[in-house]
Amino acid sequence: MISVSLRDRLRLPLVAAPMLTVSGPDVVAAACSAGVIGAFPTANCRSVDELDDWLGLLDGKLDAAHAPIAANLIVHRSNRRLEADLEVLVRRRCELVITSVGSPAGVVDDLHGAGTTVWSDVATIRHAERAIEAGADGLILLTAGAGGQTGAMNPFAFVREVRRRYAGTVVLAGGIGDGASLAAARVLGADLGYAGTRFLATRESLAAPEYKAMVTAATSGDIVLTDAVTGLPASFLRATLPEGDAESAGFDVATTLAGANGGRRSRWQDAWSAGHVTGVVDDVPTVAELVDRLALEYAAAGGPA
Repeated sequence: MISVSLRDRLRLPLVAAPMLTVSGPDVVAAACSAGVIGAFPTANCRSVDELDDWLGLLDGKLDAAHAPIAANLIVHRSNRRLEADLEVLVRRRCELVITSVGSPAGVVDDLHGAGTTVWSDVATIRHAERAIEAGADGLILLTAGAGGQTGAMNPFAFVREVRRRYAGTVVLAGGIGDGASLAAARVLGADLGYAGTRFLATRESLAAPEYKAMVTAATSGDIVLTDAVTGLPASFLRATLPEGDAESAGFDVATTLAGANGGRRSRWQDAWSAGHVTGVVDDVPTVAELVDRLALEYAAAGGPA
C-alpha cells in the first residue's frame, strides 16, 4: 500500500518510468508537476557531478506539494559509479529510489538512514522474495511486454501471487499505455502503474524525434525480446536491432552509462527500447496533455480513487 501522504500528492496512481537515455530533468519535472511520479536513471547523468546538478535543478523547480522525484539506481556489481551515485542520493535525501539489476541489500540501509523510500525492480517471485528480505518498501513487478529490461511472467499471475504474501507497495510495469490499463492494474491489486513507452513519446523526453516517430508508428508486433543487446532480457524495436545473431555477453553497466566508451555510441545505445504498448501510442503530446488524457480515461474506466 502507499501512504495517505503520497496518495494526496498524486493526481493518478502512476510512475513515469525511468528510461535509459530518455528520461531527463524536463520530463521528470513535467510529470511531477502534472501529478505523477517522475523518475530517471542516475546512469543518464554523464558524471556524479551532473547527477548532483540534476537533483538540485529538480528540487528548485518542485516543492513538497508536487509528486515525488524517483532516482533509479543500478545496483549490479559492474556499476563502477554505484557508491558515488549512492552518496549523492543519500546526501540529497532523495525521497524515492528505485533499485534495479540486483538485490537492494547493499544500499537499503544507507538510503533508509537518509529517510528515503526504496522500491526494487523484480522479474520473478525469487527476485521479489530477495527484495522483501532486504527491506525494500515496494516492489516494481516487471512483466511480459514491458519496455527495456523486463520479465516473462503474466501480470495477472504475478500481481496476485505477490499480493498474497506482501503488504507493501506494489507497482505493475508492462502494458500500461492508457487510463483503462492503469485502472485494470489497480483493480488487480497493484497500488501504482509504471509507464515508460507512453512517456517516451512526449515532447519533454530526451528521445530523438526519429525514435518518437518510430514508437508512434509501431505495433506490438514490432517489439522483440532479446538478451543480445544488454545481456538481460529486454524489449526493443525490431528495426533498430543489429543484423545477425548476436550472443549475449552479460550485463555491464558501463555500456549503459552516459559518456562511456570514449564518447562512442555503444551497441546498447544504437538499439531503441519500447514495450508492447506501442500499439496504443499514436501521438507526441506534452506530459501535461498526456496526464490530462490518462486521467479522463482512468475515470471513464472506473479506476479506484
